[in-house]
Amino acid sequence: MEKGRNVTLKHLLIKEKRFIGLQFNTDKVIHSLVKQLPDVKWSNTYNMAYIVNNKENLNLIFDLFTGVVWVNCNHFFDKKISKENNEPINIAWFRKRQLPQTYRVCPNSYLDKLELKKYANNTVKTYISSFEAFINYYNNAELVSLNESDVRTYLLKLIQDKKSNSYINSAINSIKFYYESVLGMPNRFYEIERPRKEKKLPKVLAKEDVFDIIAHTNNLKHKCIVSLLYSSGIRRNELINLKISDIDSRRMLIRIESAKGNKDRYTLLSHSLLKDLRTYYTQYKPEKYLIEGMYGKQYSGQSIGKIVRNAAQKAGIRIIVTPHMLRHSFATHLLEAGTDIRQIQVLLGHSSTKTTEIYTHVATTTFKKIKNPLDS
Repeated sequence: MEKGRNVTLKHLLIKEKRFIGLQFNTDKVIHSLVKQLPDVKWSNTYNMAYIVNNKENLNLIFDLFTGVVWVNCNHFFDKKISKENNEPINIAWFRKRQLPQTYRVCPNSYLDKLELKKYANNTVKTYISSFEAFINYYNNAELVSLNESDVRTYLLKLIQDKKSNSYINSAINSIKFYYESVLGMPNRFYEIERPRKEKKLPKVLAKEDVFDIIAHTNNLKHKCIVSLLYSSGIRRNELINLKISDIDSRRMLIRIESAKGNKDRYTLLSHSLLKDLRTYYTQYKPEKYLIEGMYGKQYSGQSIGKIVRNAAQKAGIRIIVTPHMLRHSFATHLLEAGTDIRQIQVLLGHSSTKTTEIYTHVATTTFKKIKNPLDS
């Protein structure tokens, strides 16, 4: 097999029929082999050859090219593994909605695939709402007939409506999920451009401001919630799912199960927080989850956000404070105290130090060594 000689397989949908696209550079050997395929045609639109998508033709491609040309299937076969998510999908809200008669709802096959893939409830809601917005934009069109040009037109509308980059990316993900995962056509929309990723710095609070926020909470339960978010750097959803058994007071660690990316990890347990947690446990008597709502149910993310926001307002903080800002502050304050960035990466549950390195841009240690020209 000559080095560099390869054919890339791609999914094509032409006049509502499925085809196997064969993308390759000009090469006499490849041209000769491609001509041997049954009823092969050339698409000027996609700039590639194509044949009918069926099992026989796929097998023929591998038989014909094996040992002569490398067949790249990265864009053809779906290699995504189902997620190990222990949280059961709850779509009761989907059934209970009051919708206009003309509203086009998400297909059942879409819901089934989300459940099989074990997506988290928040992701399920985002995908469904984003995909329904798309299919209602093309209310009268057959979904299988929509192509890349239609998707681009819809994305252009979102840009004109001044939707955020994250909203547009969610729209793209939800659309690709239907055509690639539900209909089984991986990377069909491989030429759809995503918005350029924004490089925003995290918003960080001064340590004194964090202590003021904790001091202005309404009660012990709220104090423990804010203190947990800051002293351990856990996410809001991780706090909601935290169980009593996850607090390891002997090793002074908190175990986080099935966190973002379906990874378990440990993070720090504060000595001062442990004292408050013991008092809280005696007073509130939680049964399963560390922080419980009415009748032993899980606390809601909205309630946690409200607790943080209200305490910050009482403390006189002039910006809107979110639970995630406490996580950012945790990481930044550790970095400023000289903690190794790799250790911070482990505590936060980041897959790479590249994600954690963003805090080097906001840590005061980066700037303290620089002499301001006005002060010289």
